[in-house]
Amino acid sequence: MGGKNRLLFFCSASKEIDPKFNQAAQMIVRAACLRGYEIVSGGTVKGTMKVIGDVAAACGGYHIGVLPHFMKGLEYPALSKTCWTDTMAERKEKMREGVTHVIALPGGIGTLDELIETYVLVKLHQLEARILVLDLNGFYQPLKDLLDHYVAAGMMTSEDRNLIRFPQTVEELMEQID
Repeated sequence: MGGKNRLLFFCSASKEIDPKFNQAAQMIVRAACLRGYEIVSGGTVKGTMKVIGDVAAACGGYHIGVLPHFMKGLEYPALSKTCWTDTMAERKEKMREGVTHVIALPGGIGTLDELIETYVLVKLHQLEARILVLDLNGFYQPLKDLLDHYVAAGMMTSEDRNLIRFPQTVEELMEQID
């Protein structure tokens, strides 16, 4: 998996979320596909992952889905490429291959797990990618506050804190991709 311009999306698998979050996902994926970016996601038919699949397919975008074998049957049917893994840990590793940007949309504990592990890898120079966290309607304010607390407590440097960016709108996020 070695695309030149590849965006990785971490997002919700739930249907029970604010529709604004899925609308934002639609706008970002549409804009990314029209700009020629490849899309990488968890690749299932659940929640925002399905929204990403629908938009990528409608735009004719190249969409790679990465799923562990135990999710067989949940894969989005119109993926350009499906990658299977044995574990969730392998899934995260495979998802990150060759990405230029990591975009965390509002999501649950799985999204948080993916985001934090990826953030650590960027901090340790094990992954070269820009991390953008869509803080739509202040969804990620508690995480921003926690990171600022780490800086204030001396647990993290300001430089490391700034490795993760929190655009508040789709437009702001897209400006940071180009």
